[in-house]
Amino acid sequence: MELAGKSVLVVGAGKSGQAVSRFLASREVLVTLTDTKKQEDLELDVPAGVSLSLGFYPLVSSGRWDLIVVSPGVPAHVPLAAEGRRLGIPVIGELELAWWFIRSPVVAVTGTNGKTTTTALLGELFRQAGRRTLVAGNIGVPLITEVGNYGPGDVIVAEVSSFQLETTRDFRPRVAVILNLTPDHLDRHGTMEAYTGAKATIFANQQAPDWTVLNFDDPRTRALASRTRAKVLFFSRRHKLEQGVFIQDGRIMARAGGKEADVCPVETLGIPGAHNVENALAATAAGWVSGIEPSVMGRALAAFRGVPHRLELVGRVGGVEFINDSKATNPDAAVRALDAYPGPVVLIAGGRNKGNDFSAFMEKAKEAVRVLVVLGECAPEMAAAASRAGLAEVLWARDLPAAVQLARKAARPGEVVLLSPACASWDMFQNYEERGDLFRRLVGKLVNE
Repeated sequence: MELAGKSVLVVGAGKSGQAVSRFLASREVLVTLTDTKKQEDLELDVPAGVSLSLGFYPLVSSGRWDLIVVSPGVPAHVPLAAEGRRLGIPVIGELELAWWFIRSPVVAVTGTNGKTTTTALLGELFRQAGRRTLVAGNIGVPLITEVGNYGPGDVIVAEVSSFQLETTRDFRPRVAVILNLTPDHLDRHGTMEAYTGAKATIFANQQAPDWTVLNFDDPRTRALASRTRAKVLFFSRRHKLEQGVFIQDGRIMARAGGKEADVCPVETLGIPGAHNVENALAATAAGWVSGIEPSVMGRALAAFRGVPHRLELVGRVGGVEFINDSKATNPDAAVRALDAYPGPVVLIAGGRNKGNDFSAFMEKAKEAVRVLVVLGECAPEMAAAASRAGLAEVLWARDLPAAVQLARKAARPGEVVLLSPACASWDMFQNYEERGDLFRRLVGKLVNE
């Protein structure tokens, strides 16, 4: 679609919607930005030429718009979008709009857990290989803000969520990576099948020259191999593969197309936990099919130290380590954190449930957690699951500062205080970053006491 002179309705005035509005306005597009929030509840940074419709959604049936761009935080099935589709107006998201202007090859990463770490790690692999690289998407930088600055000789590594993927139409990454699929966002997608379908959209437009990288150890992810038209490369932490990226004698190996490479010893990885071994294998697989030399990947894997809010050591107080894992917004992510710290752990968990069951999480917690501190909307639900699992000591906190104080008093030298909420942050915070930043500051005060 030639956008200059067209009228576009942007739905959702958060970071993504504002980025889309600025991008479109700079290209002589008539932009209306709408949100159900009122202006005083938003921090707006858009050009004066952008029309605002705040506090309510406008009537789409007026026929004013040529295109509707829905932000990831807005469900794709809201009546406004449904009405637009009924009227024949294209309804897309920011990811699809960015794709229309991308000139670089794209490596896209999705999955329930590990997306941000794997995306950031892949960015380092490409940079170490001498490629000018944009790391963007769901990782915090909207793709639309930067796509014009990167050309055919560069590479874009994009973290993409199910919310972003469900509004794509032509998006076609050169390499698509799916890390794992466990229950998450069922409050929005409804069923595991619908959630899986949204994730699978990442390879919907791929063709034979492209690559789909899948986790062999995860049955739901492995099963997607039959649904892609691209070449498939598996990675596995548990199995030695005839073709793929795997572990042999404690080393990361890559084997595909008649070639085999020894990348690096697992013990040299710069990030802790079995789940991060899987992330490293996935990044290696994507790097391998993108032509990065094994020795370059080995150096990058050893140098990478992780991302903020994911198993981040933020302080030591009285022989107790305080770990910020605020990015663990579902039970499976929190289980992976507990695998990295087998105990004894004082766990801070809770927030807004996204439709998940905490039973398996609490069964795992029983093995490593000595004291559980619960907070947020789902504290009663989580405490009940802990009781059923036989986790003896559960403390209740009214907010995160109180939770940190309770955890500090409960923790013994040699133990870990782990913030791994297993929940979204939206009951108390704007996002998991804000939650993690507050945890950092609170621990910083304890360190300096």
